[in-house]
Amino acid sequence: QVQLVESGGGLAQPGGSLRLACAASGTIFRIYAMGWYRQAPGKQRELVAAMTSDGSTNYADSVKGRFTISRDNAKNTTSLQMNSLKAEDTAVYYCNADLLVGHLGGVGRGNYWGKGTLVTVSS
Repeated sequence: QVQLVESGGGLAQPGGSLRLACAASGTIFRIYAMGWYRQAPGKQRELVAAMTSDGSTNYADSVKGRFTISRDNAKNTTSLQMNSLKAEDTAVYYCNADLLVGHLGGVGRGNYWGKGTLVTVSS
């Protein structure tokens, strides 16, 4: 069974920093992409940052220059370094991964989500 587990959320002051981490576990043969989404109260879930297997990155305009995504392919992990945090960054952050996994029926590609970690930016 494939699982994505996030860690590192919490409370930060405006202008501060937090680092989120996500670890994927299970029978994983390949990671096509890993990334982070967020959902603020009353808003739709949105892409924050993503990285493909070749290292290409994609960031939301609102976080460019402040957030940095990284991956450790050997450990099946991804991290999101968040600097210069703003109140509008407050949200639940979800790890997402596009994976090739093994299961009882064989091998297949799927999209997986973590349960989320809350980031609150407030003074």
